[in-house]
Amino acid sequence: MIEHDVLIVGGGLAGSRAALAIAQNYPHQSVGLISKVHPIRSHSVAAQGGIAASLKNVDAHDDWLTHAFDTVKGSDYLADQNAVRVLTQSAPEVIIDLEHLGVLFSRSEDGKISQRAFGGHTNSRACYAADKTGHAILHELVMNLRRLGGTIYQEWYVMQLIYEDGINGKEIKGVVAYSLETSEIEVFRAKAVLLATGGYGRVFNTTSNDFASTGDGLCLTANIGLPLQDMEFVQFHPTGLYPVGVLISEAVRGEGAYLINDLGDRFMANYPISKNRMELSPRDITSRNIACEIMEGRGIDGGNYVHLDVRHLGREKILSRIPFAREEGLRLAGVDCIDRPLPVRPTAHYSMGGIPTNIDCQVIGIDSKEIAGFFAAGECACLSVHGANRLGANSLLECVVFGKRAGEKVGAYVSDRTMPDIDPRPYLTNIETKLKGILSKQGSSRIADIRQQLQDTMTEHCGIFRDDQRLKDGLQKLQTIRERYENDLLVDDHSTVFNMELMQALELQSLFTVGEIIMSSALSRQESRGAHSREDYPKRDDANYLKHTLGYLEDDKVKTSDRPVDMSLKLIDSDLFTPQERKY
Repeated sequence: MIEHDVLIVGGGLAGSRAALAIAQNYPHQSVGLISKVHPIRSHSVAAQGGIAASLKNVDAHDDWLTHAFDTVKGSDYLADQNAVRVLTQSAPEVIIDLEHLGVLFSRSEDGKISQRAFGGHTNSRACYAADKTGHAILHELVMNLRRLGGTIYQEWYVMQLIYEDGINGKEIKGVVAYSLETSEIEVFRAKAVLLATGGYGRVFNTTSNDFASTGDGLCLTANIGLPLQDMEFVQFHPTGLYPVGVLISEAVRGEGAYLINDLGDRFMANYPISKNRMELSPRDITSRNIACEIMEGRGIDGGNYVHLDVRHLGREKILSRIPFAREEGLRLAGVDCIDRPLPVRPTAHYSMGGIPTNIDCQVIGIDSKEIAGFFAAGECACLSVHGANRLGANSLLECVVFGKRAGEKVGAYVSDRTMPDIDPRPYLTNIETKLKGILSKQGSSRIADIRQQLQDTMTEHCGIFRDDQRLKDGLQKLQTIRERYENDLLVDDHSTVFNMELMQALELQSLFTVGEIIMSSALSRQESRGAHSREDYPKRDDANYLKHTLGYLEDDKVKTSDRPVDMSLKLIDSDLFTPQERKY
């Protein structure tokens, strides 16, 4: 059995920043960081466009309250306003902190950190490192973590949370993990566990997310009976490179790109809700507009994409401001955006929902009470600072602000806690039996085929547009596909070292659980709000649905409940922070 004071699962921005905060503030504490990939291969490294903060380097009139209002309005008023206040007030400080850690932000002529416009933001407040911002930040966090100490367990897959009775009731005591390199199974015991496992984009057939984004932390949480919050709110980024789905950053539109349909029109002007902000409208609005253009036959050559045109920016600006977008166009679509427009369509990008937490990052249950020894941060968590729709450049900010906060809070939390008692034997036996059971599967259905069927079902029945019958049919299909997985799976590879087929089979279990909770939550919310668009309920319904959805497993079935939304910023400015019609 391996022991640490704090165990962090996930090596991306939130997890690395939390580990670094503990190392900085509690150097005597033992921290173990478990990641199923090398930390620098975490999906955070793919974040491109920027990280929002009211530094006032471009717009002198910007401030945290304007940033907070933009965030709450962008969330379609479902964000918890106490969490938004922490996010936006902390933003300038964490940017300076990142700079001191060595992050090389792009600079303006006067030497200040550059800031660009982003969709839904009133001011130019997105700090950036060209269009490789996540890469720049994550590398420095991991290097600083290695400098200050901390044990990194790379390429370990966490199989189970240990959640059992403690001194004062049930508590999280550690995890059970499987080493991809050696096939050994270990119980990790800790005074507290922090999940920072990222999102679940791979539950859809077209996504900007990497192959590791399979919702593992969400599934671990659901499997012990705890709820997931607001899972119906899935952000589809407007500009996924067609046909592969990888991201063309919002930074490209922030620099002045145009969205063009087959008629040559900048079609955002044709929709009342986006005619003022055009290409810099919030992502949910822009994605729906693109989807409508395609459905109505105005995709390029009648196809499933539109054009993102940057030719008017000129070669020099493209190469200095958005070089990675050009590289991706050349590498994956054979298109040089200096000379030709890029083909784009919406792609599954971000999960607004996740593991519910309070503003100190401690996981809360259905009754809103804290779960002892359990914390979460980053995309896998739901504070909720994004509500029904996230603004661009707020995700990196959430990871850094609440990753840092999580590390500080969990470090203080474990200072007076004792190491829990665990009998590792039943956990080791259970996981060994589970792995052998998967490896013994000799049906006729390959993992890739089952996964594709799951992803196609989620995209068809729970994509940008939804309705009651489509969702009900989708849930029935998911059940049928899961039965195929349970009863007809074929696993060819029986090796014990880097068995990626076994890994994919485990990840597929996570995708099934997450997909079913997403679809069940979407079925229960009978309104349209933010990224959740119900064609049978086209209006937002504050009277009945200004609340968070909770989806949880009980007797192997998904059930739903709810909890209220925090409205604390109304006390500062009721005109801004009282729910109202969302106009731009």
